[in-house]
Amino acid sequence: MAIVLCISPAGTSPLGALDALGHQLIQVTFDPQSLSESPRHDLVLLDCRHDLMGAKSVARILSAAGWTKPLMLVANESVLAAVNAEWGLHDFVLEGASLAEVDARLRILLDAKQATAPALNQETGLVINLDSYVAKMAGQTLDLTFKEFELLRHLNENPGRVFTREQLLSEVWGYDYFGGTRTVDVHIRRLRSKLGEHESLIGTVRNVGYRLDPERQEADISSPAANPQL
Repeated sequence: MAIVLCISPAGTSPLGALDALGHQLIQVTFDPQSLSESPRHDLVLLDCRHDLMGAKSVARILSAAGWTKPLMLVANESVLAAVNAEWGLHDFVLEGASLAEVDARLRILLDAKQATAPALNQETGLVINLDSYVAKMAGQTLDLTFKEFELLRHLNENPGRVFTREQLLSEVWGYDYFGGTRTVDVHIRRLRSKLGEHESLIGTVRNVGYRLDPERQEADISSPAANPQL
């Protein structure tokens, strides 16, 4: 059974006695401090029935903090028109749904999450684990900061695509980041250093930006100059 984090204005379960289904419930309020102190859990229930704007703010906080657990909204018909992909939700359920329906939806979300377990990206050779925030290259764990991990993850999801520094600032650091583009250069330099012999995986496109370049990586590794022992 799952550990379910219930987030509601009153800090109570929005779907009744889920523990009757064998799930363990953790109940917190919309307070950011409560969210930051939340223990480990498998899935999030976010109550948006009576405080729509507050719930949407919570959803944005979860997204900005990089939470990766499945998110299910608990809604009523009066707020459905305001629910869209911007919430970052994986599913929603209407208040008053039977426990059998809720249990089925929870199981489907958890099964889908397990199906997306970390796997080798055949193009880049990287393994990215979004649950543990661990990245591996050629079987070796990379010692990355949170932003280095997020930057590498973003590049790894789009191998071959060229990103300008401004795009990376917006998509990795967020639209509200006020630092300069030099921040991107610094993080790219650190990532290359930590990739070691695989540093050429991150390519520079002069006067444009950066990209993950699997073909260049293969060429560098296979060349006699890069491998004196060959």
